[in-house]
Amino acid sequence: MEVTRITVDEVRERLARGEPLAIVDARSAEAWDKAETQIPGSIRVPPDDVAGYASAVPRDRAVVAYCT
Repeated sequence: MEVTRITVDEVRERLARGEPLAIVDARSAEAWDKAETQIPGSIRVPPDDVAGYASAVPRDRAVVAYCT
């Protein structure tokens, strides 16, 4: 598995090209509760229970994780 950092603009470009991405929202419970928006279709994976949610993350596409 290769881990790299990408910018928001790069994510937008990849989505605009139709590239399938798995978007993982890894914000803390506090940040999640205070958030006004979430990315539609994102997968919520609490940072304190990654192992419990690992099976929810697709393995057939690039994964983009974001947090605060």
